[in-house]
Amino acid sequence: MKKLAKILLLLFLIILYSYVCNITLLPDSYIIMQGETLNIYTLIGLSIQGKKDTLQAVSTINQSYEPGKVDLSLKLFDLFSVKNISVNVIPKTKVIPIGAAIGMKLYTDGVLVVGMSEIEGKKPYENSGIQEGDRIIKIDKNEIDTTEDLMNIVNKSNGKAVSIQYIHDEETITTSITPVKNQDNEYKLGLWVRDAAAGVGTLTFYEPESKMFASLGHGILDVDTSTLIKIEKGELVTTNILSISKGKKGEPGEIRGTIESGYDIGDISKNTNFGVFGTLNQSSYLISKQNIMDVALRNEIKTDKAQIICELENGKREYYDIEIQKVFTNNNQDNKSMLIKVIDEDLLQKTGGIIQGMSGAPIIQNGKFVGAVTHVLVNDPSLGYGVFADMMLKQMKEIK
Repeated sequence: MKKLAKILLLLFLIILYSYVCNITLLPDSYIIMQGETLNIYTLIGLSIQGKKDTLQAVSTINQSYEPGKVDLSLKLFDLFSVKNISVNVIPKTKVIPIGAAIGMKLYTDGVLVVGMSEIEGKKPYENSGIQEGDRIIKIDKNEIDTTEDLMNIVNKSNGKAVSIQYIHDEETITTSITPVKNQDNEYKLGLWVRDAAAGVGTLTFYEPESKMFASLGHGILDVDTSTLIKIEKGELVTTNILSISKGKKGEPGEIRGTIESGYDIGDISKNTNFGVFGTLNQSSYLISKQNIMDVALRNEIKTDKAQIICELENGKREYYDIEIQKVFTNNNQDNKSMLIKVIDEDLLQKTGGIIQGMSGAPIIQNGKFVGAVTHVLVNDPSLGYGVFADMMLKQMKEIK
């Protein structure tokens, strides 16, 4: 009997754990496009209920839902509310695919720690808890926006311990470091920091209604820490293409460009895993309203031929043929939504396939915007990945 009781107790705990996991892992909010179907999977005994509608155990947000916010409740045995869920329904949207080469300047929120070094044989940062990839936002209650801010405040410390506020994995932590004087009579923390980053990519689309743009289809990572750069602000600038490096097996190609003489055409407000977003302020030379088109839902994307738009010569945007080989309809985790293959002989001759700098090139199929190029497969430059259009649009809408 005791053995049976233990087995039953263990079974009960496993079931309880499964329900707790199901409840806690469900997001508190969803964003869907008008006409998109959202499946929320729940265990037996859990149900999704609205003010008037009771949805099934495998719940579907009906296609007839109008744009706006829908408040739902996750209930246990239709009696106990265990979680509130909100669904934001984005209205059907028209965008203008662009495909122009563009430059970006990003300024970090605080300064990013990218390395550490000894100062006169000492490690002042030791035991502070600060790691590469962390962001320093305050020293002695003074806000830090640039590396110059940090250097000035540390030098004024005259070797006395300074209070440092930094962010690690979204958590704000306070610590202290005693600066060390180097041979140049300057006080240092032993931390290498950076306050800005820049890069070249492709401008994906423009939404006329909001005057917002999306680019890249992926985020900009710090070259030293490989972490997504948390930005305070940024600038979208024109770029001048200098040369094309053709991709080969094991050697990714590259569009080489410069932004030194570029001028600002927009403000960047967010750097995310699904793209860089902001507002265009001088858009006339990039945008043709004749190219406005609907954003495709995932179920409209077919494993068939499509086209991408990209700029390989200054001021010259071209359409190139590709083939969408796989569509990962249920993937909401990353920006590898579609497997694509370049089949355009002209593009293969120029670039060998997908190369760095083409990230963000819009993908068009059957007259609709379906996504953007994000990655290349290094062992075969003709193959790569694209992100769904709705993923980029949802990220953009979250900025508002």
